[in-house]
Formats: sequence, structure tokens, C-alpha cells
Amino acid sequence: MKTRETQHMSLRTVVVVAVGAVTSQGDTAKALWDGVRAGHVAIDPVEHLPMSDYNTRIGGEVRSPVAPSPIADEVDGFRDRAFDFAFAAATEAMEAAGALVAEVAPHDRAIVLGTCNAGLLSTLEWLGDDGVGAGTPELAMFGPPQAIAESLAAHFQCAGPVFSVNTACAAGANAIGYAADLIALGRADMVLAGGTDALSDVAYAGFNSLGSLSPTPAAPYQDKRTGLSLGEGSGMLVLTSADLAAAAEVEPLCVIRGYGLSADGYHPTAPRPDGTGAARAIRSAIEWAGLRDSDVGYVNSHGTGTPRNDSAEAKATRLALGDAADTVPVSSSKSMIGHLLGAAGAVEAIITVGALRNGVLPPTANLVRADPECVLDHIPVTPRVSQIDHAISNNFAFAGANASVVFSERAAEPTRVERSRVVVTGTGAVGAAGLDVRAALRAVTEGRDCTQVHDGVRLGLIDTDPSDHLTRREARRMDRLGLLSTFAASRALAEAGADLIADDPDRVGVVFGTGLGPMEAMEQFVRPLRAEGVAAANPAVFPNTVYNAAAGSVATLLGALGPTSTVTSGHAAGANALCYGYDMVSLGRATAILATAADTLTPLVVRGYRRLGLPMGPHDTFALAEGGAAVMLERYDNAVRRGATVYAEVLGHATASDARGVGRTDPTGSAVERAMRAALDAAGLTPGDIAEVWTNEVGLPAFDEPENQALHRLFGDNAPRRIAAKRALGEQLGTGGLLAAALAACDRPDRGVALVNSSSLGGTHISIVLAPLTD
Repeated sequence: MKTRETQHMSLRTVVVVAVGAVTSQGDTAKALWDGVRAGHVAIDPVEHLPMSDYNTRIGGEVRSPVAPSPIADEVDGFRDRAFDFAFAAATEAMEAAGALVAEVAPHDRAIVLGTCNAGLLSTLEWLGDDGVGAGTPELAMFGPPQAIAESLAAHFQCAGPVFSVNTACAAGANAIGYAADLIALGRADMVLAGGTDALSDVAYAGFNSLGSLSPTPAAPYQDKRTGLSLGEGSGMLVLTSADLAAAAEVEPLCVIRGYGLSADGYHPTAPRPDGTGAARAIRSAIEWAGLRDSDVGYVNSHGTGTPRNDSAEAKATRLALGDAADTVPVSSSKSMIGHLLGAAGAVEAIITVGALRNGVLPPTANLVRADPECVLDHIPVTPRVSQIDHAISNNFAFAGANASVVFSERAAEPTRVERSRVVVTGTGAVGAAGLDVRAALRAVTEGRDCTQVHDGVRLGLIDTDPSDHLTRREARRMDRLGLLSTFAASRALAEAGADLIADDPDRVGVVFGTGLGPMEAMEQFVRPLRAEGVAAANPAVFPNTVYNAAAGSVATLLGALGPTSTVTSGHAAGANALCYGYDMVSLGRATAILATAADTLTPLVVRGYRRLGLPMGPHDTFALAEGGAAVMLERYDNAVRRGATVYAEVLGHATASDARGVGRTDPTGSAVERAMRAALDAAGLTPGDIAEVWTNEVGLPAFDEPENQALHRLFGDNAPRRIAAKRALGEQLGTGGLLAAALAACDRPDRGVALVNSSSLGGTHISIVLAPLTD
């Protein structure tokens, strides 16, 4: 095995070559641009939802005919608008990039999909009016964010990394940034990236309960503004490297020069009033792009129209741009299309690209008199003609997640970076085995089954309340998903040393992974809503219905204000969190990242899996489980400086996908094999260097046998030790892969270089290589 050295590498220049959009302005990207360029407000009375009980009757509703997505054939013809929009926008973008698509092999194509509510409409249809989950069983599979990503992957034959991101209203921007990293690092040659969301009674009831909805079209930054307007739709962008675009003779629309993420660590719904959290994301994006404040020619702002958000964003813009804020034009597209939630960042990115390409800056349509608290160089009512070289698109979300992306007309010199070694300095876990990683390790080592039969179903439930280990004030706003994630994260930080965050909180971030997200909170919010009507919508519960609420809780509790993201790649989400966190630390976006994961079980979740026909009885080998896990990833040189204990080094990782759709896998395990071989290549190792494999084995032959075949092809007759942690701990949904990595990092007499496998039930396969530290 080679001695690890700090690596230097040139990042590939990332370009956008095609876009597609479906919004209230129309069913194409051109219709979107033509509408916002003209200052046309497409926020009107909503026609497809009952609206009489809300404080508003309007929204940015998609009225253009959109073809049904392919999933309609799998769920008795039910049409989920979020899927329909995503497929329509993706089809437009992929067709426009046809020459490039033809040149890129399927295993080099990737997907990164951002969303807030994902397939919520499918979930609601499955729940039914009585909320018992009696709908078509397959509908439940299409509720989580990863279902949209894996459906797109199957349709467009994208067999590289397939990820979903759910940082609420910052998800679309975060997805574009993550996709740019995949291209820059050579993890993919083409990425379809963007976002999608659909209007729903749940979204309207939630924002209505918070008093956030305006009865008239949103007027961001306006004096005496009255709130936001919801919207729906999808925006998709095709990204590739500048070299590949040139080889395919495809003209780039623009360059993605950089992006930045940050956490407010402040409040579940309100931004930091002083704007410091959002300012860090903007500054990070500008610095990563290698620009000066004065280079920025336009800001497409988040601009929702709510009093607190707009004033905080204005302060953030001034903090980030300094004196240049007086002369940098700013506008909010939400004044014309509404707030598209998880799709907002993607659609507004397309508008920003249009401004760069056309030399026209779209206006804030309803801005007549700016609030003195929001003094910037606004573009009120009518567009402004201006040739610009660089523009920023900003999106800020519930739970304090901030994302900014810099787009430029042309590329700079290739960025050369020093890739740091990344080590594990802390771990934490909570599950059926107990309240720490060592308890889980003992159960796995002893072969002890931690699951039990509950009402005829084998489950791994947590019988200890993690809130007992937090103060009442710390726990009062958290649901169980937040409690599990913060408990595990607190344990990991305690091992790593509290000084890590105390020394520089802005450089320590949180990446959270979850397979199903806030099911407990969603049930608590939806059931009264369905039974009693809009008046029963609970404003205390609604903030926890976003997938990234747990990440916000971790950031707030621990004071980790660096980059934050929430990845929702199904049962592989925890492993995905570790991989994204590794890339952030390795590239220097953060000094350390707390990779966390959690999933909880409710009776409805269990019912959903059972109705899909999974064998979960007393004598079956498959068992669902709940739990949380955390791994502190830190720059090696920083760990040495602090004198921290290093448990393991992450040597590399890779992802490959079957591209067969939700609930389908390749029986040959070819993508599992590709992921393992690519992870070994990234680590500079051969199969013979591996001492143990932490398998994804869950007790389902249809999913276990492909991995078995892949392992046999990789190792032949010289197979290393295999450890099937899920046989003892249960299938912890999105947590299992991260927990396996934490277990592999534990100091054990017989450990060596470990290969950790994690897979979603839709064929997204992640492999990670960890090893004891070698100098």
C-alpha cells in the first residue's frame, strides 16, 4: 500500500451547455426568460387546488400542458406534478445537449436533483383522506427525493453518481454546486442538475400557518411588503467540462466559477437578522470563483417578500460585497414566478444565465418603493440593459441553509488546488444496540441480533430517549429525527474535541443524510390538516417537515456554521453524506465536516415497506431499524495541530448506479463492482490491499446477491473478511452506510484497510475506503 501524500490537482472548468424549465411563465426555458425579461408577473389565482381557506388565492401555477412522467404507468396513472415538471425540464435540457449526450458514456453521466417536497403528492395519494396508507403500494416508493433522481437516471441512462439534495429552498442551488464539484473532480463527465417542486395543500397550509403568504403578488424589498407567493415548476441544467464541450463542438452558455454554502445556526425558519450567515455563503462563492467584490455584475437575490428575510438578505449582500454593494444591480425573480421552494435555485440560475447571455438584467416586478432596511441597487419594475461578466444567484432556506452560485461568461485559468488528507477524529451513534458506536460494534462482533418482533414485524427500535441527554431548551424544537442526529453528532464532537468548533466555527460544517426524512413531523402535520382542515395546521410542527431541519438543529446546537447540506440518496444517504463531506474537506471548503445521518420508524413507514411485499416477519432475515450516526471528518494537518486522536483515514470513494429506476437493481451487480473498483483506484489501492469489506447485505436476496457477485468478480477466491453489520443492527435506512464507516473506523486489534459498501433500493451504490492512519 502506498504512503499517502498531500495531492495537488487542477480542477476541470465547469460549463453549462443546456437548460430546460417549466414555470408559470411557460413550459420552456425560453418562455421563462422572455417572461421575466419583460417583467411579466405570472402569479395568478390558483386553479387546481382549493384555496378558500388561506390568506391568499394566488401562486405561480404551471398552466401549460405538461406530458405525464414515466412513473404514471407504475402507479395506476397517478400524475405527480413534481415528477412531470422534472421530466419536462430535463427532456428540454437533454435534447438541447444532444451532441454532448451522444459523446458521453452512460456510466460517466450523473444526476443531482434538488427538491424541497419531492414526491409529496404521491405520498399524499398513498395516504388517502383517512391517512392510513391504503393507496396503491408503489406510490409510497415515489415520495422520497431520491425517487425523482433515480427515475430521471433510468430514463436518461445516467449510470454514474445519482444523488438528491434537500436543503429546502436552497436545494436547487446546492444541487448545481454539488454537480459542479462532480465535474471539476472528474467524478462525472456530464451532470443533469436542477430542482423540482409542485404546489400542494400541505405547502399552502404550512406557510399560511406561519403568516407568510401575501394576498397580492410578492413584492420583495418593497416598503410594507406583505409576504411571499408560492410557485411551482422545475429547472434543469446540463453541466460538463470545458474540454468535453469543445470536443463535442457544443458552445457553453456560461461557466460555473464557484459556489458557497453556510449555516446560520440560528432558528428553524428565520434568518440571522444581521445577515452574517448568508454573507458567508456569498463570500465563499466569490472567493472560490477567484473574483473581487467589484467583479460581480448582478445579483439574482433570494428575495422572498417576507419582512425578515428581505432585510436580512440586504444586510448579507452588503456584508459580502462591501462598498461594491452600492453599485451591483440586484433583483428578485420571485416577484414574477413565485417561490418555487426546492426548484427556486435551479430556475433562478437559468434566469441568471439568461442575464449573462443577453446583457439584460430582469427586474423585481412589484418593487415601487424600497424599504429603507433594504437599500441596494435595485432594478424596479422594468429590466436594465447591462453587459456583465459575472453574476451571483443566492438562495437561503429554512433551518439556516444558505447557498450561492457564481456564473461567469468565460472561464478563468484552471484552478489548481491542494487536496488535503482527510481523517476521522470522532464518531457517534444511537440505535437499537445502544447509545454509542462501541455498543453497535460489540453487537456486530458478537453476532447479536438487536431487532425484536413488534406486532408480528421484526424491527430495530430505540428504547432510550435521546432527549434525556439534552437540556429541555435544546430539545424543545426538535422532532425525533433531529434528536437522533444531534445526539450522534454531539458524541462525535466530544470525541473529536470541542475546541475544533470553538477555534473556528465558520470552518466546521454539517452534511446530513436521511433516506426518508421527517416522516414523524410530516405525519403530525398532515393528519390534523386532512381531518380538520387548514385551521389545524400547526406552525410549531411545520418547520420540522423540511428534510434539512435536523442539519439545522445540529448546526445550531453545536455552533457549526460552515458549509451545510442535506443529501437524501435513499438507503445510501449516510454514505453520501460522508462522501460529500470528504470532498468539502479535501478541497478546502471546510476544515472539518460533521457527516451525520438519521432515520426514524413510524407505524406508517413500516406499513409502507410491508405493503411493498418485503419479508419482515418474525422468521425473516430483513428488518427495518431506526438510528443515527455521525463521523467527524477533519483535515489531517489540523488534527495533528490540535493533537487530536485519529481513528482512521478516508482514502477514497466512488459512486455508480444501475439506472433502472425506483426499486429496481441490476441482478449482475455491475454498478456495485464499478463503484468498488473506482473507490480502490481513488485510494491508489488494489483488491489485495483490502482486509475487510463492510457489506450492504440486508437479508433481501434480490439486493444482496448482486453485491455477492460483484465481490466475487473483484476478489476472486482471495476474498477478505466480510462483515454484514445490518444483519445484527437492522436496515437503518439512510443511516446504515455512515454507521458502517464509523464502525470500520473503530480501533480494533484485527482491523486493516476497509471497503464499505452502501446501496439504495433504487440502485445507487457507494463504496468508501478507510484505513488505519499511516504516516
